[in-house]
Amino acid sequence: MPEARELNLTLDFCLRVGELLLSSGAGAADVTATMKSLAWHLGVRQPEIDITFTSLSMSYQRDPEEPAAVLLRHVKQRDIDYEDLTLVDHLVRDVLRGEVDLKEARSRLARIVSSGHLTPRWAVTLGWGAMCAGVGLQLGGGPVIVAVAFLAAACIDRLQLVMARRRLPFFYQQVAGGGVATIIAVLAAVAVPGDLDPSVAVTANIIMLLAGIGFMGALHDALSGFYVTAGARLTEALLATAGIIAGVSGGLTLADVLGVDVGRLDPGAAADLKTISLMALGAAICGSSFAFASYAPRRSLLPIGAVAAVAIVIAGSGALGGIGRTWPTALAAFFVGLVSYTVAGRLRVPPLVVVVPAIVPMLPGLSIYRGLSLLTEGDTQTSDGLLAIITAASVAIALASGVILGEYVAQPLKREAHRLENRLAGPRLVGPLRTRTSRRSRRRTDDAGA
Repeated sequence: MPEARELNLTLDFCLRVGELLLSSGAGAADVTATMKSLAWHLGVRQPEIDITFTSLSMSYQRDPEEPAAVLLRHVKQRDIDYEDLTLVDHLVRDVLRGEVDLKEARSRLARIVSSGHLTPRWAVTLGWGAMCAGVGLQLGGGPVIVAVAFLAAACIDRLQLVMARRRLPFFYQQVAGGGVATIIAVLAAVAVPGDLDPSVAVTANIIMLLAGIGFMGALHDALSGFYVTAGARLTEALLATAGIIAGVSGGLTLADVLGVDVGRLDPGAAADLKTISLMALGAAICGSSFAFASYAPRRSLLPIGAVAAVAIVIAGSGALGGIGRTWPTALAAFFVGLVSYTVAGRLRVPPLVVVVPAIVPMLPGLSIYRGLSLLTEGDTQTSDGLLAIITAASVAIALASGVILGEYVAQPLKREAHRLENRLAGPRLVGPLRTRTSRRSRRRTDDAGA
């Protein structure tokens, strides 16, 4: 058994790794499995781990007659940072392979957390703009609308950055983002003569605002039995979505007062090769740009774009048969979950880095905007507006559940082929596939300790 000092350092290291994973969007099951694997490898057998949405605790008791060592950490901020997530994932694997000891691992983790990014912040703003431009292209917008979507996304990102520095709650940031997106679209409709459909720009910016919401993490936690964390994630997601709805509806009300017809976006299914090609290109730009703005490793950008393009083609082709949006979207999400495990392994990144950007182009921004525009038309369209909002919720659930089901199918097949482990309760989007080391590794660890 480790000494008291080494025990505290081990628990602290595991908690710091878990904090970074949880703040980056990893599921509670993934965080728990990673912390257990690290603790087991470093000589702490059977620790007690408790994870909620805002805190992590870890305890270990050597003997029933001795007091337990208990450490606690709070999750202070939540940022999508796939570079740090990937570096920590590599660090965990190095520790589990025995290539890094506890002292060096703690030093590497401190460097990861304290180091900045090579990508400048203005480039991230351009990445968000390119993402919305890709969505505008995906929805059939012309050059002017694509440019308006790019400009609105850049303005939203800079505004939310200022608000975040002033510690304003995320809800108000979402309200401001939705309002800015709609106001810029209204101004474009007034300033640019001709047949201009600003609803495409509004929808593109709604998808940008939805991209940081953890619907998939909430469902993953619920399916893996972490109901407290799932409930907290779902509450945050619903509150953030309510902020988007409030901001966009305020902008639509302003447009109605000013007499500006923003329009209602209701495109049909992809009817020809040209349309489906534009959808695929727009989705690829959107997925790759979101990954870039989230500091994903550069080697992963093109594969993520390819996966996103194929997924949107599956979703669009399914809708062509008149079977609605939900089931084709679920099928496309299933494809993303199925291939992301293999793609992530070849790119040496966690599957979460591939999954989230690839499903961003399929987020239900269109249904949310359509529902809001119908609700602003009066009582005659209220039922249709509510139906569109419900459709948006069903699409979000289809995306999350489809991805997780694809991971359930893909990971056991690959594990059985390589005989890495006998059974795991659920898919892993981050962290090791085993919650404990193998018998051979345990024997080697015990012999080294002796």
